[in-house]
Amino acid sequence: MNNIVVCGSMKVKDKIMEVYDILKGYGYNVLLPLECLKDVPKNIASRAHFDRISDFNNDIILIVNDTKNGIQNYIGPNSFAEIAFGFYFNKKVYLLNDIYEPYKDELIAWGVIPLNGNLKLLKK
Repeated sequence: MNNIVVCGSMKVKDKIMEVYDILKGYGYNVLLPLECLKDVPKNIASRAHFDRISDFNNDIILIVNDTKNGIQNYIGPNSFAEIAFGFYFNKKVYLLNDIYEPYKDELIAWGVIPLNGNLKLLKK
């Protein structure tokens, strides 16, 4: 079974939880940001999430790059760091939506795959 590490801004936590439910329905083992589960300091949550990304048992990273503050396909600094970490550890990195224009060059060079909202593209 594939493990999927879900990442994204806590401002779109509702969307992250929606994606979680869909992926669980597809039979994936889904790992959420610690901040979705309990109130913890950012530095502890970030370290825990980087550990999940680097774990060799977790093969897919999914960034929930939803609209935030009116900006479509938003990827914040923490999610961008998680993408870089996934790239470094040779993980398949997907975006829920399309490429975030300000990081386009890096995202394309690192082989990040936009799903354009279609989670079924992950389904085996």
